[in-house]
Amino acid sequence: MPEIKIDRSLSYLEGTQRVYDEATTLENTKDQIKKIGVTRIADITNLDRLGIPIFSAIRPSAAPGAISIYSGKGSTEQRARISAIMESFERCLAERPGVNANIEGGISAPALVESYSNAQENCNVLDPNSLLLSQPFNPGSLLEWVGAYDLMNREEVFVNANAVYHPYDAPGQCQKLFLSNTNGLASGNVLEEAILHGLLEVIERDAISTAQFTRNLGKEIVLTEEDGYLYELARKFKDTGIDLKIWLVPTDTGIPTIIAATDDVKLKDPALLVMGAGSHLKPEIAIARAITEAAQSRVVQIQGAREDTDREGFIRSVGYDRMKRLNWFWFEEGEKISLSEVKDLSGKSPTENIDIILEQLKGLTEKVIVVDLSREEIAVPVVRVIIPGFELFTIDRDRKGQRITAGKKKEFTRDQNDKPWKRR
Repeated sequence: MPEIKIDRSLSYLEGTQRVYDEATTLENTKDQIKKIGVTRIADITNLDRLGIPIFSAIRPSAAPGAISIYSGKGSTEQRARISAIMESFERCLAERPGVNANIEGGISAPALVESYSNAQENCNVLDPNSLLLSQPFNPGSLLEWVGAYDLMNREEVFVNANAVYHPYDAPGQCQKLFLSNTNGLASGNVLEEAILHGLLEVIERDAISTAQFTRNLGKEIVLTEEDGYLYELARKFKDTGIDLKIWLVPTDTGIPTIIAATDDVKLKDPALLVMGAGSHLKPEIAIARAITEAAQSRVVQIQGAREDTDREGFIRSVGYDRMKRLNWFWFEEGEKISLSEVKDLSGKSPTENIDIILEQLKGLTEKVIVVDLSREEIAVPVVRVIIPGFELFTIDRDRKGQRITAGKKKEFTRDQNDKPWKRR
């Protein structure tokens, strides 16, 4: 695939981390959203008592195996609406040609069907093992490959199509390596924004995967009135009887990653023991994303409409008290820090932020791969970002790598009297 050229002339609007203002984004996507089959965008905020804006977008034409209802969140109604709209573009453009009911054209990247053994003799190909496979693959079996660009080494590389398209079914006699997912799938006002958002999502999933696996969520951020709208967002939880803990997750990337864990102590509903997460070079944006995603997770459970969440029935069968015990590390007391203690790494443009992230990733991975999934007929860029070796335990527990298994698990030490099976 041709080199992905980053536009260094772009800059953020003063005081923001956005290339365009929100009204412009909505105007630019107004006609485009119809082209991808979205029939309705709904405000579902009032399904929950929190009042944090949550929107959903409905796309009945989604490919078999994909979901057709997408959720968006934000600190304002406009941001939540944009969030749902942009997820719609991501999901649609991730569908491969032939199964996409709305878009006929394919991506510009070249395709290849060949075994790994043969492909690596003639092409620069990514070793499928670096994608954290749940089981060994046969290097001699046919695989489908998609052209991509390695930002770190500035070179073209072929990557397994299983890691690019979603949903994914291997064509013909090709081998399918794992269940596809949406990790690193991102859109933006411009290509550079999409790449940045994709990088941050992969970094976020890696960090929270390790935190969940090791049961070490890091340090607890305590917000004060000086933190402005973030404090007001957090107060919405407290004022409605919902406990909220905001964790700064330990990570070797140095990029602020946040988990917001919630417990509805009023309803004591185990399905509402949910979390949200966010990564961003600007800590306050990471916190806002985590808090609003936690609110979104609540609404998704209440709504029960998304096809990719079947946890509600199982969780409720387990019960509130047991689920709380199983997830004790979300709610334990942690070392307290303030938002001002978290370093702001953000730059003044998406390009500058991409450069900062690439610098932070040096020594942690050998490649940072981008596949451009944009289509000529859709004026919203979408990419898939892949960082080989980075963890995704939080979305696929069968796929674990060396980064996650290197950490030591934190164990919960209970008092003897807290073990009812040993009481006499």
